[in-house]
Amino acid sequence: MSLPRDQLLEGAGNQEGLAKLIDQAETVLRTWQPIWSDFLDAPLQEEGLQRLNGLSELTWQRDGGYPGAERCRLLCRRGIEGEEGNCAAPISGLLIEGNFLFDPLSPMDLRRALQEMGASDNELGDLWVRGDRGGQGLVTPDCATALHERIGRIRDVDIRCERVDFSQLQLPTQRTPKTLTTVEASCRIDAIASAGFGLSRSKVVTQIKAGRLRLNWQPVRQGGRELSVGDRLQLQDRGTLEVLSCQRTKRDRWRIELLRR
Repeated sequence: MSLPRDQLLEGAGNQEGLAKLIDQAETVLRTWQPIWSDFLDAPLQEEGLQRLNGLSELTWQRDGGYPGAERCRLLCRRGIEGEEGNCAAPISGLLIEGNFLFDPLSPMDLRRALQEMGASDNELGDLWVRGDRGGQGLVTPDCATALHERIGRIRDVDIRCERVDFSQLQLPTQRTPKTLTTVEASCRIDAIASAGFGLSRSKVVTQIKAGRLRLNWQPVRQGGRELSVGDRLQLQDRGTLEVLSCQRTKRDRWRIELLRR
């Protein structure tokens, strides 16, 4: 069974990734067998679900291993009358151990190291740092098996990988969604990020230079860019801000409503 591929791909931001999801959907329609995708980044997940959720007979489920995960796998299955409930994605835990007391670590360091050890990006879910002893993450079962007890390196530090059960992971802290309002002189990224994440302007600039602040999942290059309603800021280890409204006050300032997750 074929889907309107050209129509679904028209104007897509990630045509290659979306094409793979269309292939997945067509296979499910043909075989009636549910299929999990690889790990996908957030922009592709959102674009895929937006374009494919309306297809008749198909249902989609997103799972990244824990609530709030950024990188997730998508389950596509053919709808069956009376079928209910979700099923867990095939995801394994991974410990990445090393001594980083004198060499601060980032999630990107972990990702690059695992890729250098042979893991592909689509096998890697969320990865996070746990103090100065290394990191943890979520990967496909095959990837966890391949990396188990392997030795790698991040700069001058040796790392060791170990496949573990979910119960042994210390998952990232989950934030309760909170609506907040701030009044600013402008709708600049640095002003809103400072108010929403509770950081000084100088620290926001530092986060931008380090590549930790993103706008709609893309790296922020300039803090002076103006935000609009619907824009979202993501800051590593501090969650997400979504701009809900921007209204000019009588004193020619901006009252900005934000949703922080």
